Amino acid sequence: MVNCCGLVTVKNEPVPLKSIAVEVSVQGHVATVSSTLQYENQEKSPLEAIFVFPLPGEAAVCRFSAKIGQTEVVAEVQEKQKAQEQYDDALSSGQQAFLLEESDESPDVFKLSVGSLPPGEKASVSLDYVTELAVQADDSLRLCLPAVLNPRYQPQGSDSGSDGSAQVSSVPAGSVPYSLSLSARVSSPHPISRVESNCPLDPLNYLNTEKTQATVSLAAGHQFDRDVELLLYYQDTHQPTAIVEAGQASAKPGSLMGDPVVMLSLYPEFPKDVMSSLTSHGEFLFVVDRSGSMECPMHNGSGAQDRIGSARDTLLLLLKSLPMGCYFNIIGFGSSYKSFFPKSVEYSQKTMDEALQKVKGMSADMGGTEILQPLKHIYSQPCLPDQPRQLFLFTDGEVGNTKEVLDLVKTNAGSHRCFSFGIGEGASTALISGVAKQAGGHAQFITGQDRMQPKVMQSLRFALQPAVVDISVKWNVPKEVSVTPLSPPIRVLFQGQRALLYAQLTGESSGDTEGSVTVKYSLAEQPVENQLSFSLKPAEDTGLTVHRLGARTLIRSLEVEEREQDGEKEGVKEKVVELSVQSGVSSAFTAFIAVHKGDGEALQGQLLRRQVPTPMLYHSPMPRMMACRMAHSSPMPIMMGCGMALSSPEPIMSGSSMNMLMDVQADMYTPGEGLTFSEKSTLEDFDSPAPTSKPVRDPLLQLISLQKASGSWGLEAALAEVLGKTEEEVAKPKPAQVDHEVWATVLALVWLYGFKMEAQEEWQFLAMKAASWIQAQKVASVSECVHAGNNLLGCQVQKDTLGL
Repeated sequence: MVNCCGLVTVKNEPVPLKSIAVEVSVQGHVATVSSTLQYENQEKSPLEAIFVFPLPGEAAVCRFSAKIGQTEVVAEVQEKQKAQEQYDDALSSGQQAFLLEESDESPDVFKLSVGSLPPGEKASVSLDYVTELAVQADDSLRLCLPAVLNPRYQPQGSDSGSDGSAQVSSVPAGSVPYSLSLSARVSSPHPISRVESNCPLDPLNYLNTEKTQATVSLAAGHQFDRDVELLLYYQDTHQPTAIVEAGQASAKPGSLMGDPVVMLSLYPEFPKDVMSSLTSHGEFLFVVDRSGSMECPMHNGSGAQDRIGSARDTLLLLLKSLPMGCYFNIIGFGSSYKSFFPKSVEYSQKTMDEALQKVKGMSADMGGTEILQPLKHIYSQPCLPDQPRQLFLFTDGEVGNTKEVLDLVKTNAGSHRCFSFGIGEGASTALISGVAKQAGGHAQFITGQDRMQPKVMQSLRFALQPAVVDISVKWNVPKEVSVTPLSPPIRVLFQGQRALLYAQLTGESSGDTEGSVTVKYSLAEQPVENQLSFSLKPAEDTGLTVHRLGARTLIRSLEVEEREQDGEKEGVKEKVVELSVQSGVSSAFTAFIAVHKGDGEALQGQLLRRQVPTPMLYHSPMPRMMACRMAHSSPMPIMMGCGMALSSPEPIMSGSSMNMLMDVQADMYTPGEGLTFSEKSTLEDFDSPAPTSKPVRDPLLQLISLQKASGSWGLEAALAEVLGKTEEEVAKPKPAQVDHEVWATVLALVWLYGFKMEAQEEWQFLAMKAASWIQAQKVASVSECVHAGNNLLGCQVQKDTLGL
């Protein structure tokens, strides 16, 4: 794992950073981020330098350049084979060649070799990327600077690097050796209410009386001690909006970059009564990857839990959060598959206990990743009347028959929704996103230091609530103008989700300059219709953010089509290359090339982005965890395939290659072989024989494991332990007329709301279940219980907060 980003030496040591200047241009729900980073080699000898830039998954680089001394390298996009040939020509003619490669660990990390940096020499790196802004729970839009634009500053003597965060240098406190300037220009169809940040900002400056345009800057003296995030708040957030962006003056009319592009934003509002009406119906099927690679750690930091352990903890949360009256089953798969129950069973205390006991015994011992057969088995089972089928799929790998899997899911799309989870860097995007898209569900990726539980519980919320369905979008424009959609149609939207649709507008109307769009959908069986008018005459100076994101959306759709057709459909690859070159947004079939500037000579240096070969080093069998740890820590040379080898601490294998190796090795060893070290407690820590050195229990997981299927807790010693009290201390303040179980349940809720609000997303459903159970008991003295519970635990939680 690269711990440093920005400009680093081949030994992964940072080159001192002098300044960072960032300009952000926001258009409604999307943004272009332009940045320039200045570096200086303060060593007495030359440095070979590499620029490392990790990108958010939803972003796309559209410009990149580096200047060292008088030599400037500017990247442009070309067809990959053509780029390869030019690169080889440059090498053979003795020219200096520059290499921009996609990291082997993740396609969202770019690395540019910027040549030798002489002593005392300065280097500057400029890059632009476009991104869609993520919607937050409070309806704001969030922009967070990547670590390379906001490096973590570590004072001397601090525990530098213990959290694996990117650093630049260690200097005396109070003298940060670099500076950051950040300015943002925000433009929106709706008025901008406010802009907030976790860092000090200068006052918001409105540019017009409608308050639809504004600028804001980061206040001087940024300390580099936290992520820099901007939160944008618009009025009428849930109203659809349309933004029309002018084409590029130099581009050909009729082409994507030459024509105007319109972006439609859909972010439906879910009324409170819809939000609170959780279903008590459904057949919940949890399909869990148990192949050998699931024994790998979740991330490379210290105390990382293994993937199968995290899956076990997640299943505990899911099983405790299910509503009474639903049905469920758990299916583990590898080279074969096993179901907990012959068919789905009704959710009760008995079936929940039985399932939890089996979850504790789940290990990564089932060989390879064969997902087709378990899915065929599930689809062969008849659906239960009035119990909509909801499939949760967890996997960390790739499969060789993705197309066959997606076709099977598509054929059965009418009978279920599928929520998919890709675990680790090696999970196949095509598979995870594809099954969710085909079955009207939602895909999540758990990478880096992400925790699985919050993401899975968010998907459970989607599964338990009604979704926006039957979405139709109709464009109404003058007859001289045609609309070409760039986005695939949306089939489903869940609460808290937003959809952005891009379309190209070709032709001009002599008279009418207005267009409109009609959006219809159904929510909780109620039809909703919105009509939205927009001007066909775009503003001239809006930049090309919408165009580039529209191009990226179309490129991704075409790449999926190319994969689905196995390259048999003519013209798809050519169309992707044309779009990629035209828009400057990279694709699977193009590469970055650089042109030298600055010394007056007509030299052509090549800047190429290509996959690094991943040789299999491990010819002899070895324990799974040993293979896993070697691949994640070995500082071996990565072969570039062009006579170069850079020493790098990155894995010599891609995530997917590593997973395949693990799956092949999986049948050769018994579970538990090899050593793992974990600081986190797991499901096995509860109700199991204590090992010689007792692990520290996670109190939240311990509390959750004690909850009954009905939603209540019993008054017992284990509960008192979680609350940090003795049994006597817990029992004594109980109001006289109150039942022991009611008192225990109130205490559990007060503790959750008093001490574990940061993890609310993980326990919200089991808390709702507990509140419903208390209400069903028709207790007269709930207020007295809550008051007594607050006194005992030292909290100040209101009764209303608990949902009582």
